[in-house]
This record gives sequence, C-alpha cells and structure tokens, in this order.
Amino acid sequence: MFWAIRMLSAAILVSAAILLPPVLCSCSELLANDEKWVSLFDGRTLAGWERVGNENSIWKVQDGAMTASGPASMLVCTQGPYRNFRYRAEVMISDGGNSGLYFRTTRKPGFSDGYEAQIDSTHTDPIRTGSLYGMCHVYKRLVEPETWFTYEIEVRDDVWRGRDVTRIKITVNGDELYEHLDFTQAFREGHFAFQHHDPESRVQIRKAEVLELAAKPAQ
Repeated sequence: MFWAIRMLSAAILVSAAILLPPVLCSCSELLANDEKWVSLFDGRTLAGWERVGNENSIWKVQDGAMTASGPASMLVCTQGPYRNFRYRAEVMISDGGNSGLYFRTTRKPGFSDGYEAQIDSTHTDPIRTGSLYGMCHVYKRLVEPETWFTYEIEVRDDVWRGRDVTRIKITVNGDELYEHLDFTQAFREGHFAFQHHDPESRVQIRKAEVLELAAKPAQ
C-alpha cells in the first residue's frame, strides 16, 4: 500500500510538472504583450500634450479626462512621430458635439493635417463616429452622445498586389468596422491629436495609449 501511494504521488507531481509550465508561460507572454502599450495621458495633467490654435481656447483635465472649451483648437501629443502602430482612446462627445481623433498629423496641425477619425454622434455634420474623414464615411450612429466608448486605430504601411499602401483599420467598442487602403499614402508619419471643433462641442478623453508595430520587412 505504501509503495502504491508513493507511485501515485509521483504521478501527480509529474502531471503537475507537465501542466504548469505552459500556463505560466502563457501568462508571462500576455503580460509582456500588455507592457508594450505606452500610455500618453497620466489622467491628472496635460504633460506630454500641447494646445495648438486659438490662444483663447482652453484645454484642461477635469474628473480624470482631457477636455476643452472656447474657440476651436487642437490638443497635440508631443511624443512621436509615429508611423506603424495601434492607438486606442476612451472618448465621450456631447450631444450635438463634433471632434476628431487625429493621427500622423503635424506638430502644429490645422483641421486638414493628418488622418482624422471622426467623433460625432448627433452633430449637424452627418459623418459619424467610425468615419475616416474625407476617405471612408459612416452615417449610422454607432455610439450615443454623453457615453464613453473605445476608439482603436491600427495603421501600417504595407504592399498590396505590388503597390505601396497605408492600411488603416477602424474599431469602435471592439467591433472592427473596416480596413481602408490609402494608396496615396497621404500622411507618412506624425503625431496624435484631438480636435476641439467649436465652442458648442465638448469632447472628453480619459485614456490614450499607443502600441508601436514593426515595419513590414522589405520584399
């Protein structure tokens, strides 16, 4: 009996040794992947961000979110420039409000500099959240005003059927809407920014983070 118990204990230990390492390895890999995301907003200050535009426009952190008031302006992330990346932010737009999440924009942008992912639920402009402004438009209301949602953008230069292209994937609240192929490669690299569209609009941003991606190997 004692010999049988020892054999059973040994079998249990061997099984544990076989099963445990893959689980531990998997967790480590998930942690390593998560660590690649870099936060661009500390939740308390505008460190790393700069207002661009009308000097009477005011950007501030209120209740853990970046928000603006006054005349139109842009809030630009001073880190970068970035080229290939995944970028995600948690955003809320006011009822009747209009804003934009900009990427590959300049350090001193106007409204037409860089790619713009539209932020708009009920503004008179019918181009809604989920749109790549001027390139691929969504007219259906995907998120309600005064409601937090997650915007994720994936951008990567690539080659498609022998042609250079910038691939742009747009995801809202975890739903991938589409991938736009920009063969003009209108904007090659740049910074992130948020638009304050007008005095009646109020956008809030409580998280912004980036995961840089490796460039596609040369073919």
